[in-house]
Amino acid sequence: MSFPKLFSPITVGGATIRNRILSTGHDTAMAHDGEVADRLVAYQEARARGGVGLIVVQVAGVHRTAKYTSHILMADADRCIPGYRRLAEAIHRHGATVFGQIFHPGREVMEGQDGAAPPAYAPSAVPNGRFHVMPVPLTLDLIAEIVAGYGDAARRMQEAGLDGVEVVASMGYLPAQFLNPVTNRREDVYGGPLENRMRFLREVIRDVRAKTTPGFVVGMRISGDDKDTDTLDPAEVVEVCRRLDDDGALDYFNVIAGTSATLQGAIHIVPPMAIETGYVAPFAARVKAVVGKPVLVAGRINQPQIAETIIASGQADMCGMTRALIADPAMPNKARAGRAEDIRACIACNQACIHHFHRGYAISCIQHPETGRERTHTARPPAAPRKRVLIAGGGPAGLKAAAVAAERGHEVTLYEKAGQLGGQVLLAQLLPRRAEFGGLATNLTRECELAGVHIVKATAVDRALVEREQPDVVIVATGAVPRWPEIEGRDSAHIVDAWQVLQDQVNVGQSVVIAEWRPDWIGVGLAEKLRREGCRVRLYVEGFAVGQFLPWYVRDHVAGVLAELEVEIIPYARLYGVDGATVYFQHAASGAPIMADAVDTVVLAQGHHRQADLLDELSPLGTPLVAIGDALTPRTAEEAVLEGLQAALVV
Repeated sequence: MSFPKLFSPITVGGATIRNRILSTGHDTAMAHDGEVADRLVAYQEARARGGVGLIVVQVAGVHRTAKYTSHILMADADRCIPGYRRLAEAIHRHGATVFGQIFHPGREVMEGQDGAAPPAYAPSAVPNGRFHVMPVPLTLDLIAEIVAGYGDAARRMQEAGLDGVEVVASMGYLPAQFLNPVTNRREDVYGGPLENRMRFLREVIRDVRAKTTPGFVVGMRISGDDKDTDTLDPAEVVEVCRRLDDDGALDYFNVIAGTSATLQGAIHIVPPMAIETGYVAPFAARVKAVVGKPVLVAGRINQPQIAETIIASGQADMCGMTRALIADPAMPNKARAGRAEDIRACIACNQACIHHFHRGYAISCIQHPETGRERTHTARPPAAPRKRVLIAGGGPAGLKAAAVAAERGHEVTLYEKAGQLGGQVLLAQLLPRRAEFGGLATNLTRECELAGVHIVKATAVDRALVEREQPDVVIVATGAVPRWPEIEGRDSAHIVDAWQVLQDQVNVGQSVVIAEWRPDWIGVGLAEKLRREGCRVRLYVEGFAVGQFLPWYVRDHVAGVLAELEVEIIPYARLYGVDGATVYFQHAASGAPIMADAVDTVVLAQGHHRQADLLDELSPLGTPLVAIGDALTPRTAEEAVLEGLQAALVV
């Protein structure tokens, strides 16, 4: 068997789990009115069908004060039971085990239910640094209500047929706020020495045990290191786990990193690709050394090889591989069958998973847009009739369209004018700490190979080729080129574009200004690259903040990196013109002039223009044409892959 440790069963409390792969609790934005919706059932059932061992369902509020987002699941009333029952039945149908997370955010409240900010409750009136929330100190009566809410929520989940619950004491949420002396300044029985600060968590666990039957699994998720200042000492976290293990009420410990309370700590809730893989495992090993119950760990474990190594080394007993399962729900089945090369590995871009959630949309994946769309985009209706499909362009849009069209039974030929597939992915992977993004092209290419797509490289599609091949339909995925806006004084300065810099086609002077129209990956990546090469870098962005359109955790991480590198960042700057070594901008909100002096090179990151000439060239032929991705209009890889999928489903 491939990965023998990873695919050995494990007993946790009263549950026997078929393998060591865990889908950790993660919000999906797929709840409806606080309850399990059909979309969430379909999402989790896809992971169960794909072979995962354990699914921990996303957080469910245990009390009316726990509604930290407008789309949280709630388990504070019996009306939640039917939805959880449907979910448990769907997961059990495919042999997986399912636990539910029981949760209270304390002061970590992201938003209200109708736009108005609700009061947040915490051990003490210590403000949150990320959401800028000032909480109300909990009264003893409210503490008792919330404790009882945990037990009641667990009872409801057991009644619904779940196999266990996980108490969320991680990431700076309410139990962690009680544990941390920085956020717990109480002078009663819940504050002061560690024994008192543990009282709330112990009462919660005791209440859960009292209201459920023996054999029902009760575990805890805890942050081993908040990755920030003014947080609970990791040594105290180990001691908390040791004492709770001695109590004998918990069946497992689930270790993670990070805190929701600060921008720096929150990066580790869903660590981007700049963070090394498997980096929480050493702390899990510290916990495992002092407890007798199974230890679970998560944090950038995106490949079965990494998980196998962690388990084989004894650092942990199960591995959370949540984003790996978002990118490829069938990852466990593929790994077990020895098909590791067919796994669509997560690249930790965060673009359609956590970034969707933060914007209030159901989570998905830029590589696998079927995720989150299981009820509408996963079926592959057989081609009827079978067509000859010609695809122009081997970037993300064209590759996805080719793979899916071929899966359906069409005869598909993909032409790429360059000698390598991938389109702009080949440029994106050249940015600092972004090499893993190249996996997008690798994975989509593998999908094409498995589907039987005929790929022709170093060949551009033109009218003559189409007339010769006589396809039934042409999908145009020819991408985009850098946009060069009209710039007054352009001939008086050294001006280059981002693509030229990344491909080492131009020399860049010592003093560089980057003029960025849409604050996303390109400007920050170029700024880091050129600063590390010794340039003085000034990044002018036509937005209100650097990385404005990036996923939050990626944005905050790279903003920290640029600050350490002393890159100068000027927001609200619209490029206007140049005059020799001076670059002129306008303040995007006021129109006031902004000037940059002593500039050797201006690097343009001014968006893109679609390459759509082929559409006009082929139009007279009468062959059906479909434009997708940047050939339709420039956006991101997410839209390109999704449109490739959608085009192939209807062609």
